[in-house]
Amino acid sequence: MIEVRHDASAHRFTAEVEGQRAVLEYEIVGDTMIITHTGVPAAIGGRGIAGELVRAALDTARTAGWQVHSVCSYAAAFIAKHPDAAARAHVDELLDESLEESFPASDSPSVGRSS
Repeated sequence: MIEVRHDASAHRFTAEVEGQRAVLEYEIVGDTMIITHTGVPAAIGGRGIAGELVRAALDTARTAGWQVHSVCSYAAAFIAKHPDAAARAHVDELLDESLEESFPASDSPSVGRSS
């Protein structure tokens, strides 16, 4: 498994593999994460590392409530090829809202049970 680290102050995700560093860089403009660059050294290429960086960025954007836009050709292609990864953020938010409405925290555990 590839460990992806997020340096929020530098607007960067990194992964270290065999002494080589892969990177995804982004900017935040308003409520939008703009992915500007994804780079993986050739020595560690072809292992899905760039995809893991993009997934980590999408997960972070989802958690923060940000939209995502990519000017990086790799990240844009990844999002187009894996719309589930980008759309999952929106679907997860809708499911969370639906569950909160259906099962308010104030309901006792017996709500909905038959006696």
